[in-house]
Amino acid sequence: MVKHVVARCLDIGEGQQKRVSVAGRDICVFNIKGSFFALLDRCPHEGASLSHGFRVGLVTSSSPGCFQYSRESEMVKCPWHGWEFDIKTGQSWCAPKKVRVRPYPADVESGDDLVKGPYVADSFPVSLDGQYVVIDL
Repeated sequence: MVKHVVARCLDIGEGQQKRVSVAGRDICVFNIKGSFFALLDRCPHEGASLSHGFRVGLVTSSSPGCFQYSRESEMVKCPWHGWEFDIKTGQSWCAPKKVRVRPYPADVESGDDLVKGPYVADSFPVSLDGQYVVIDL
């Protein structure tokens, strides 16, 4: 599997999402409490962009009139028809055995751990001397 750098961690704040394009695929990257998750940015129902969806929690009911709200902001709701998907797994809550959004692994890596490209520009030390920028050759 080929790794693609899609954003700095600071570019996707906690509780936010960002649409990126990777190898011709639109992918939505989500930040949930500092952990990152990625889903194909396409609702399987009619193709709406999930990056324009709403972050919601999970509502369950043990009996009529008794509701529990959990997993705040861990679900994404399709902006067109309201289908809900688990951001961590892509599982649908409308038809969990039949429908899901493709999840992708999303990892955080240090810039020092990434492979440098084949082309590296020459760099020179720069220092400040009073009001002047000084380059040492």
